[in-house]
Amino acid sequence: MSEPVANEWGRVDTDGTVYVRTADGERVIGSWQADEPDAALAFFSRRFDDLATQLTLLEQRVSAARTSPDAAAGSAEKLRASLETAAAIGDLDSLKRRLADIDVAIGRLRESRRQERAEAQHQARASKQTIVQTAEQIAASPDWRTGSTRLRELLDEWKALPRLDRATDDELWHRFSAARTSFTRARKAHFAEVEQRREVAKQAKQALVAEARELSTSTEWGATSAAMRELMTRWKKAGRASREDDDRLWGQFREAQDAFFRARDAANAERDSEFAANLVAKEALLIEAEALLPVTDAVAARAALRQIQD
Repeated sequence: MSEPVANEWGRVDTDGTVYVRTADGERVIGSWQADEPDAALAFFSRRFDDLATQLTLLEQRVSAARTSPDAAAGSAEKLRASLETAAAIGDLDSLKRRLADIDVAIGRLRESRRQERAEAQHQARASKQTIVQTAEQIAASPDWRTGSTRLRELLDEWKALPRLDRATDDELWHRFSAARTSFTRARKAHFAEVEQRREVAKQAKQALVAEARELSTSTEWGATSAAMRELMTRWKKAGRASREDDDRLWGQFREAQDAFFRARDAANAERDSEFAANLVAKEALLIEAEALLPVTDAVAARAALRQIQD
């Protein structure tokens, strides 16, 4: 073996024994027989550089908060343990000091994460309370059209929020669930009632259609016209059936009414034609009567007038 070699942080003895210097003194870290001592110093210095690189990466992750405090603490502890027996030449004490600084940074990161969790919990509690209050307002409202949609949206919002402490989360969820259940029951009851009213209206309108059809062939124009108007009044008071039933029954009802009024209009037109012919005949008779004036022959005029009057 050639002459021993050394630097500030370690040395290689003449027998190939490799030492590292720390504040606690020298420590044997290996034996080098394969090459010149300078190569040994370079080799173990590179091992130190690897440790320093690992430490730098850990510092960066902690500084940028790209790791959890527990994970960072675990990595720091492994590095600290490896430094005690590290087969590396370099300023190991500086790495230990940097690890101590990392411990402080991890403590700050842990406190920051704790505050973030506390703030997230506070915001989640406020959001869930708002969701519950909104759901309870919906449950007390008859807004059946948008209520169901809004409650589904609120449920999605709830699922996206983090859990609170068990007691608070359970209490708020119970209120939210109760509001949803109350609204659903009230909505079902409302539409059951609506459906019942529609069925009653349907039956009433079916009866009105039957009456209108029966009257549609009547020739008692005056009385039947009044009856048809009365049927229309009753139709308006009957309420609404389902849209499909309402449209179908209205068509049948109007068809029966239109049949009657068309027949009435035709009869009136025939009567008006007869009245017009009578008017022409009476106007001709009136001309004949006026021609008797002035009267010159009373007997003849009287006889002619009786004939005109007949």
